[in-house]
Amino acid sequence: RGFPFLVMDEFSKYRSPLVSRYASKEMAYNFSDRKKFTTWRKLWIYLAKAEKALGLLVTDAQVTEMESHAEDIDFAMAAEEESKLRHDVMAHVHTFAHCCPTAAPIIHLGATSCYVGDNTDLILLRDGFDILLPKLARVIDRLSNFAEKYAGLPTLGFTHYQPAQLTTVGKRACLWLQDLAMDMRNLQRAREDLRFRGVKGTTGTQASFLQLFQGDHDKVEDLDRMVTEMAGFKKAYMVTGQTYSRKVDIDSLSHLASMGATIHKICTDIRLLANLKEIEEPFEKEQIGSSAMAYKRNPMRCERCCSLARHLIALLADPLQTASVQWLERTLDDSANRRISLPESFLTADIILSTLQNITEGLVVYPKVIERHIRHELPFMATENIIMAMVKAGGNRQDCHEKIRVLSQQAANVVKQEGGDNDLLARVQADPYFAPILGHLDNILDPKTFIGRAPQQVARFLSEEVRPLLEPYKAEIDVKFELEL
Repeated sequence: RGFPFLVMDEFSKYRSPLVSRYASKEMAYNFSDRKKFTTWRKLWIYLAKAEKALGLLVTDAQVTEMESHAEDIDFAMAAEEESKLRHDVMAHVHTFAHCCPTAAPIIHLGATSCYVGDNTDLILLRDGFDILLPKLARVIDRLSNFAEKYAGLPTLGFTHYQPAQLTTVGKRACLWLQDLAMDMRNLQRAREDLRFRGVKGTTGTQASFLQLFQGDHDKVEDLDRMVTEMAGFKKAYMVTGQTYSRKVDIDSLSHLASMGATIHKICTDIRLLANLKEIEEPFEKEQIGSSAMAYKRNPMRCERCCSLARHLIALLADPLQTASVQWLERTLDDSANRRISLPESFLTADIILSTLQNITEGLVVYPKVIERHIRHELPFMATENIIMAMVKAGGNRQDCHEKIRVLSQQAANVVKQEGGDNDLLARVQADPYFAPILGHLDNILDPKTFIGRAPQQVARFLSEEVRPLLEPYKAEIDVKFELEL
């Protein structure tokens, strides 16, 4: 009323950027109204088929009529019905019955709203995992190739973000891969652990179905099993209230949040390395890093992943709190929350995986910059090796230690107080005390002698732990992801 000049087209209303800007079409469809309500209709068809097979008065004509109208939903009529009835499930029962007059008497027979609501949610969770798992496999594959390529390239390691002993670029990537491999196993387990709510009635006792089948317990169990199998699940939860336990949502979303933490760490590491100019994410030919500073190459994709990963992590609070306040057999204060938290968790996980795939497909490494950083720090790290070499050449360990201590402090003063380069090596070469080992200094200071078993660890880790994880996704592994925004 206050803004009569507004035309309420799609650009005049809030749109979630998770759908309008970021998430893939398949994940956006998975949580769409069309997928949701066509799944409701399929569930009503499964129920009718199973009830017919078990002897209830459901005809072939009724089932055929329902099947022929499974996809043609009149959303305007459903919205109008809901505005009158204030009940979404009954609104869609009436809408389905309108186009299936013959089947109208048996649609939703014996069921409660959660028969379609909860079972559909479980289907969407299952299908959501099926979308995410190949995407995670692609990220692991790209990062595995990167780790293998740079398995032997020495680089400064960092503890406390201070230069530490050398590692390799590939070994560091394996730290990322190990976390992603844990996420892969977690998502696979969460997907496989999902069960169907099944056909349980209003408080989970199956009382309405026991009445329909005139006290025949076996037929009620057969009905539950048949519908579960039609929906593509191996098992149903044996015990439910009106809803399936909301701890199932915790289990699903906790693994997505955990993956968010992994991706935040990976992308933060890349951002730190980008500042050092050692590694950069892909940068398009015409991409602008800053509106003011034309020279900049900001790690925009990694920043996006970090930003969205924080949202994914934060969403875990919703199912934790929801499960904790479900009174007795159920309370409806879960509904509005789950309409947001379940889809948003999967939509957010979807886009950060796709973006990370794009990043790992185009990571740029600058070996010369890495080498320069090593040269700057390695003389300090090599002092132990210099002392050992002098002792082997007949020197006194304590005398050599004192010499190195004095020269190291002088070199550190040049670096810290004067802003100069590390000249410890030059000071060692200029001191006659070290004459016995000057011919061996190049070998003593070879970075590859400081990386331990990093290359061997990379090779074994990729072979034994990473590559086997990718076997189930070989047919889907080569799909590339082009970042649109």
